[in-house]
Amino acid sequence: MSSIPPSDAWRQTHLGRLLGHALRRFDARVLQLMAQDVQVPLALSNLAARDQISAAHIHITRHLSLAGDRLTVLAQRAGMAKQSMADLVDQCEAWGLVQRQPDPLDARARILRFTALGQEWLEAFQRAVTQAEAEFRAEVGPEVATVVALGLEAYANG
Repeated sequence: MSSIPPSDAWRQTHLGRLLGHALRRFDARVLQLMAQDVQVPLALSNLAARDQISAAHIHITRHLSLAGDRLTVLAQRAGMAKQSMADLVDQCEAWGLVQRQPDPLDARARILRFTALGQEWLEAFQRAVTQAEAEFRAEVGPEVATVVALGLEAYANG
């Protein structure tokens, strides 16, 4: 038995941890940009500026299709429990970003869709993501940014 404890550094530097930190930084920057976007309705930019809208709410923005989805599909696409997603949807519905509508294929089910305000939010999200990606490219350089994007795409789809 060795009396030297094993190195713990790997837990701080492994790929999964770095990806998690990068995602949190990226999402925080996107929310910051959305809070500063003069085209975002004031009530929503105030929510973002006061950290009432979080990276968790980005799941709806990122995963809800333009045609609308059932809650179970949205939760699955976001990798979340149905109840957790339902809580986020309730908040987004209260803010006027999404609405529940009857499913034309099943009267018992509901479809979630972006409202007109939600569409504006989605457009602001696109602008913020575009800017955050440009900032990433400027920080790490275009070659590294391209390699990172290609590597992540290959890994995610593999």
